[in-house]
Amino acid sequence: MRTDPVARRPLRVVHLITGLTTGGAEMMLLKLLTATDPARLQGAVIALVAGGELAGPIADLGVPVSDLGLRRGALDARALPRLLRQLRQLRPDLLQTWLYHADLLGALARPWLGQVPLLWNLRQSNLDMASSKRGTRLVVRLCAPLSHWAPRRILCCSEQTRAVHQALGYSGARMTVIPNGFDLARFRPDPDAAADLRRELGLPLATPLIATAARFDPQKDLPNLFAALARLASAVPAVRLLLCGPAQSPDNPVLRGWIRAAGVDGRVHLLGPRQDIARLFAGCDLVVSAAAYGEGFPNIIGEAMACGTPCVVTAVGDSAAIVGATGAVVPPRDATALAAALQRLLQLDTTARAHLGAQARARVAAHYALPAIAARYTEVYEALAAGRRD
Repeated sequence: MRTDPVARRPLRVVHLITGLTTGGAEMMLLKLLTATDPARLQGAVIALVAGGELAGPIADLGVPVSDLGLRRGALDARALPRLLRQLRQLRPDLLQTWLYHADLLGALARPWLGQVPLLWNLRQSNLDMASSKRGTRLVVRLCAPLSHWAPRRILCCSEQTRAVHQALGYSGARMTVIPNGFDLARFRPDPDAAADLRRELGLPLATPLIATAARFDPQKDLPNLFAALARLASAVPAVRLLLCGPAQSPDNPVLRGWIRAAGVDGRVHLLGPRQDIARLFAGCDLVVSAAAYGEGFPNIIGEAMACGTPCVVTAVGDSAAIVGATGAVVPPRDATALAAALQRLLQLDTTARAHLGAQARARVAAHYALPAIAARYTEVYEALAAGRRD
């Protein structure tokens, strides 16, 4: 590993991440690589598993992307020697790991890193042990004692993430909270999006639209969202829900079954993966995050707020703190409360809802603008590379 002092050259930061499919951590990594100053940081990415929708966009930035050829969720004895071979070639100044399995592998590599600092990145808030995979629960338990000596710094995406992991035995002294950041030039209000989106879907221009974007995962609690939609439809008969993300498409039989069971056939548009999330969010009346557990800082909340669209969120992770007074917050797994909050905001007049949206965008600009968040990462990296704690 590199042990020479850092001179006037960019720091070489290797990011080790579980995979590069679309998810909150993966998207934040892509945004960070996009926003950091190449004169100060040079990135490289190693994924535990091959493939993923974000591998191409990261490579298009000129960032080297490679993988360890592992199976998703599997602990593999070949992982450590493969990682060490790649690190010898990349010669990093810092190793930043993302998500539990990568954090564990980074800790195992620590004895071979020499003076190269290791940083972890925690993204989850509360773990629902009944729904989380057994392998994930094991890795979380293994990482808790390792956190006291392996990483020099543990970056958390939310205050709730920090609190939950401290309670699990992670080292609070090594934790720093850096929230997700958002590109206000990409995610912005679009006065034409509302009409364009409804024309695309073949809906009347006055149709109330609610949107969400999520991977297909139990923590997103889509059955509860569909149950809330059924309740909402009795008060707002024309309402429609747009659902996009990996596996959120008509060829998902489990998803179709949940929709039928809730009685909302014809009210849910399954759009699958989309590249125009900013347009979708700007064109909707509301964006909803219905997570039951696990979220630290949901990206869709900041993206929607940056588009000037109010959000209804469950009180999971830092969602309530992100929204503040610009939307509505309800308990998780409560379809009645979720439906009531959606109804209340949908029935605001256009001026009042636009005012909430403007406040939401201003809140993102003040607290979560991507350049400022990327600068905070850079400051931590440079401080550790210089041999001093920030």
